[in-house]
Amino acid sequence: MVTALVAAMLGVAVAPAAPASASVDSARWLRTGVSDLHALGITGVQGLARDGVRDSYARAGTADLATGAPVPRDGYFRMGSNTKTFAAVIVLQLVGERRLGLDDTVERWLPGVVAGNGNDGRRITIRQLLQHTSGLYNYTMDLPGLSSAEEYARHRFDHYEPEELVALAMAHPPTFAPGTSWDYSNTNYILAGMLIERVTGRSWAAELRDRILRPLRLTETSTPGDQAHLPGPHAKGYQQWEPGGPLDDTTLFNTTMAFTAGDLVSTPSDLVRFWQALQQGRLLAPAQLAEMRRTVLAETFQDYLPGARYGLGIMWAPNACGGYWSHGGDVPGMSTVNGVTTDGRRAVVLSLTTQLAGDEAALAVLRRADEIVADAVCGSAG
Repeated sequence: MVTALVAAMLGVAVAPAAPASASVDSARWLRTGVSDLHALGITGVQGLARDGVRDSYARAGTADLATGAPVPRDGYFRMGSNTKTFAAVIVLQLVGERRLGLDDTVERWLPGVVAGNGNDGRRITIRQLLQHTSGLYNYTMDLPGLSSAEEYARHRFDHYEPEELVALAMAHPPTFAPGTSWDYSNTNYILAGMLIERVTGRSWAAELRDRILRPLRLTETSTPGDQAHLPGPHAKGYQQWEPGGPLDDTTLFNTTMAFTAGDLVSTPSDLVRFWQALQQGRLLAPAQLAEMRRTVLAETFQDYLPGARYGLGIMWAPNACGGYWSHGGDVPGMSTVNGVTTDGRRAVVLSLTTQLAGDEAALAVLRRADEIVADAVCGSAG
């Protein structure tokens, strides 16, 4: 959510999969990948790839530039916009329970919230929110604290209510008429979170806990509210505000500025388990999972992710072996990259604890990370 690229990008009870020793070849492949990301300027990297119940884990770089401490194994990180996939799951569960419909209007559930400057909640459906076809302005473009070290220091502990974030977007006209195009907007998922709370009468955190975290035993995943500290162990996050500039420690951060668009904290093992469970049908009934997988062309992503398509809180990325499902995430100083096969057998999660300034540097990291994901989901690593 900081550079132009990042701003665009800022997804039944079951026992955890039993870990098994990775093969030597698979471990070497992942070590090479995370080392390459470190060499591209990422301070600390950790990655977990799972093929069935076989795990490969690797880490590179340092958790702390001041001490040189190693990146912790299975350390905590902020997943950023991968939070959207969790929010979409809950909305689709509510659809399956017939408590709301994907073609309901935003106005029906949040009267008067989407209005002014040409914005009209009567013309926007819940499906369009989840699929980024609403045309609503991306509020993070106006959010203070994301453009410089000075702004970050001044605003890193600010608390936001969801209504305040939506109001930032309502100060702008829509970027297109609902349903006529596609563009990524965090505003859509702030509204999705408000819908969850309005329909259920409970908080986002409570619904998340009871519907996803407890059933899947995701004990290391949480929504932190106003807690600006990360649980330990974790690597520090570092933000580069200008190309070639110094790295600024951005580990302390109040993620109420992201709410259901990007506030979750997790670990690689928890997030891999979530992705596998989702694609294996453990969170959604077949009809709702099919709706999640109905995609449209991600029009504004084509320059750097050719062929990318977006479903409901989930993205499809084509590759040499067909493709994979994913949802990236970015907050100041941290990025999440992931991928999972349609059958849920293979999944990979990468946590990167540096945000580099400048599209050239960011694209180099994104491309190498995508190669690692493609190798994992294609089974070419083992």
